[in-house]
Amino acid sequence: MLTSLALIFLCGLLIGSVFQKLKLPGLIGMLITGILLGPYALNLLDDSILSISADLRELALIIILTRAGLSLNLSDLKKVGRPAILMSLVPAFFEMLGMILLAPAFFNISLLDSAILAAIIASASPAVITPRMLNLIDKGYGTDKNIPQLILAGDSVDDITNIVIFTSLIELAGGGEISAVRFAIIPISALLGIALGVLIGFLLTILFKKIHIRDSAKVILILGIAFLFITLENTLDNLLPFSGLLPVMTMGVIILNRLPVAAERISLKFSKLWVGAEILLFVLVGASMNIGYASSAILKTIILLIVVLIMRAVGILLCLIKTNLNFKERLFCTFTGIPKATVQAAIGAIPLTMGLPNGDIFLTVAILSILFTAPIGAFIIDKTYPHLLSKKAELKK
Repeated sequence: MLTSLALIFLCGLLIGSVFQKLKLPGLIGMLITGILLGPYALNLLDDSILSISADLRELALIIILTRAGLSLNLSDLKKVGRPAILMSLVPAFFEMLGMILLAPAFFNISLLDSAILAAIIASASPAVITPRMLNLIDKGYGTDKNIPQLILAGDSVDDITNIVIFTSLIELAGGGEISAVRFAIIPISALLGIALGVLIGFLLTILFKKIHIRDSAKVILILGIAFLFITLENTLDNLLPFSGLLPVMTMGVIILNRLPVAAERISLKFSKLWVGAEILLFVLVGASMNIGYASSAILKTIILLIVVLIMRAVGILLCLIKTNLNFKERLFCTFTGIPKATVQAAIGAIPLTMGLPNGDIFLTVAILSILFTAPIGAFIIDKTYPHLLSKKAELKK
């Protein structure tokens, strides 16, 4: 296993760095590293590391969600207002609708499987979007109208909403009966998860105020509690509907909004953890992909992605009705919906791990969506923002 971990980290870091030098997302290099090292290519990874791949990917997902919570400032969400709330729901709904309607014809799968695939695909990538929006804030592009903040707030909630929908649908596909009662359980599961996250978040802020704890210890404490959330979800599976992922993010939101200085320091620690977790996530997902099946599905996947991304763009434009954004600024906002990466890598392999009949389809479409949209989306955003967004007056030279 140690040799496999060495290959994952060293090759993933090296090839990821090469892609970054080429002005492309490093995660693409990590994904390609996994494909090359995996059992469908060079087969250099030990079975022991592949057997715990799902657990390692879940660890990466927990780190992603905690970071998202620690960066989701509710005051920013309120400041941006109605468009941010709409951006967190409407574009993903349009994209999911397109996938549900078209995927059965493209891949000969059921409506439930199409809905699962839609929940996997319908998230923009925080790994691509977040650093670019923070860069725009630093440079003052679009900040007069809070455009980067709007994108960040909308995408953060969008990701967690899609993950909650995915976990609910995957339970149905795993053996549950499809009924009105089962669908009614979805909001109950979400509300219970949020409530637990709020409670634990408040308790942690009280603890951090009363007792001095090193930031590294706070990170370990938060991670430990997050692991227990997932364990609790699995334990209560047949007794009480409960989402183990929602409280992970909610806990971070509460800490940020009650202890912003401490949250910023903790978030910095999680950012460092993400450096290693990102490599594990993308390399291991790449290693899971069946190259033979993927080669036969490339064309129809790309066509499907183009169609659903157009539908997402329509959803984004609808969210921006009655805002003060001009045509160029609205066009830029549609471009930020293109990149897929983090969420797709984190949950794309779960159906295959569960042994669901169409697991290969879910994983293949997830990986191809990353390879196709992440570099294109990153390139378009980087090249168009100076032309489509205005720069804050005092920052102009």
